[in-house]
Amino acid sequence: MSGVSPLLESFDLASRSVRNRIVLGPHETNLGRGRSISERHVAYYRRRAEGGTGLIITEEASVHPSDWPLERAPLATECGPGWTEVSRVCHDAGAVVLAAIGHSGGQGTSHWSQRELWAPSPVPEVNTREIPKVMEAGDIEAVVAGFASAASLAVGSDCDGVEVNAGQYSLARQFLSGLTNTRDDEWGADRSRFLVEVLAAVRAAIGSDAVLALRLSCDELAPWAGITPEQAPDLAAALVSGPSRVDLLTVVRGSIYSAGATRPDGHTDPGFNLELTRSVRRAVVAATDGRVAICAQGSIVDVDQAAWAIDDDVADLVEMTRAQLADADLVAKLAVGTPERIRPCVLCNQQCAVRDNRNPIVSCTVDPATGHEADEPLLSALDVAANTSPSRSGTAVTVVGGGPAGLEAARVAAGLGRPVTVLERGDHLGGLLWTVAALPGRERFADLARWYERELLRLGVRAETSSDVDTSDAAALSANGPVVVAVGGTDGDPGVDLLDGAEFVPARSVLSGDQIPDGDVLVWDPIGGPIGVGVAELLAAAGRNVHLATLDFIVGNELARSGDLGDANGRLARSGVTMHRRSVLRSVAPTTATLEDRFTARRYELDVVAVVDAGHRLPAASASGDLGVAADGRWVGDAVAPRTVHEAVLEGRRVAGTFSG
Repeated sequence: MSGVSPLLESFDLASRSVRNRIVLGPHETNLGRGRSISERHVAYYRRRAEGGTGLIITEEASVHPSDWPLERAPLATECGPGWTEVSRVCHDAGAVVLAAIGHSGGQGTSHWSQRELWAPSPVPEVNTREIPKVMEAGDIEAVVAGFASAASLAVGSDCDGVEVNAGQYSLARQFLSGLTNTRDDEWGADRSRFLVEVLAAVRAAIGSDAVLALRLSCDELAPWAGITPEQAPDLAAALVSGPSRVDLLTVVRGSIYSAGATRPDGHTDPGFNLELTRSVRRAVVAATDGRVAICAQGSIVDVDQAAWAIDDDVADLVEMTRAQLADADLVAKLAVGTPERIRPCVLCNQQCAVRDNRNPIVSCTVDPATGHEADEPLLSALDVAANTSPSRSGTAVTVVGGGPAGLEAARVAAGLGRPVTVLERGDHLGGLLWTVAALPGRERFADLARWYERELLRLGVRAETSSDVDTSDAAALSANGPVVVAVGGTDGDPGVDLLDGAEFVPARSVLSGDQIPDGDVLVWDPIGGPIGVGVAELLAAAGRNVHLATLDFIVGNELARSGDLGDANGRLARSGVTMHRRSVLRSVAPTTATLEDRFTARRYELDVVAVVDAGHRLPAASASGDLGVAADGRWVGDAVAPRTVHEAVLEGRRVAGTFSG
């Protein structure tokens, strides 16, 4: 990128001046205390405001008690003090703040309210299959009034305005859509009536000076009855040009049948929504003479693509939400002319998608401080420290292993001023980041590996690859200073009978480019995660006849957490992969593999030339071995227990924090 980025230009949004074009959009965080905006929210938003973002839209608050979609989902009537504090800290840092308000309608849950769901029509919720109550006139009136009351409270709590949600998980979209509104009364004859009345009530409640924003699904991915890209421009123009005077429109996609489409993982190209946004903007500009600003949304995580969207008149503002979870200083780094230093979002959805039965708080695979700004402020402080290039002092630190845990420990320790050496047995840094990057939809993990290489070079870290040092040598190294043991994991024992001549190949070997014999292949996936599914996809794409066996009722069971479960099964089916569910791998012979049904114990053989093992790994060495506290050794990441990149980065940063004294 050359010259000053258009993302850094200020923008007049109604009566507010936004310092740049970058938006942190509303998203579930689970940071609440009860149903309020908590001190954890305050620290979370303050961190992004201090990092330079121009516009922050807080987590959506339910406008009426009939809506309780998540255990810690904010309820507007309980958010006043929290909104005030968020506004104060973000205004102090230079950001404009909008409060998102909405109602999830029939896409909610009755788990916590123990009350019926409210919706325009009795269309069952996709996940729970729950039939909602058909809203009566009094219910509709109460929810419209709830929007007005919530908006008034938000603006009275010093927010600069509000955003009304008519996108994913929203009652307003359910009224708009033929998928979910099958009424034969006035609310069905004119499906836009509910949203029009909500917008009018909100505008009346907040006055003409505050910002009124609308988030609108412009493609429900259900053309038989839903809102389509062809209909959306005229619909959007009609909604925002009315007397409610909408100031900002954010174009999204998704519906009751496509919950993951609004923020998909890396299997969907970044910026997937840009051309739809362009067509909507043209219609809105024509209808409002350019008065209404348009915001683009849709996996926009790279500043070059975001800047192009502004330059090419696709949008006036750009949501880069996940990108700012990965790097809260994204704008600051862009502003000082070092966009290459922005930590990349890998679009994995593993820690930032929190609307699931684990009920986790929001975080980020590549920045574990995200979501923990109030609970573990040291994590954020260490990341800030690693942004500097301090003079070297203190005892040298040796890191054994150049995977994500070791690289993060080295980066932060160097940022704290310690001389650091990384010893890596392979011929390049990155470890399993490169292996993961070989999976379909996970290619951006390679960007993370390259980012670490650049950061360590900038910080003066000495890296020795093709090093023979391992845990047996680490005790001697500790005589010279602290040693971080980040040697990773090794292949586990699959507990399978392997007959002479059987080809039983670890998944990492296939992903590293090792060849397996020509012929049919079985992928054995006792975990149900992305590796087994990804390897099966790769082999099928290479023309192999592929079988995939899992213990679970559903292939790729763990992908439900990242929103890829349904799409993954669709991709496998389209690629011709034969799926064996509820199955246990019992033995592997040179030309066959024996599977057993978990419930009937029926055994059967598959004619395959090789089995690829996507099972569990083990630590390369015991963390309770010779390198203990006395030897000043710290064990991190897969060397302790093989888990994900998130835990590796987290533990690498935590151990580096012990060198801050």
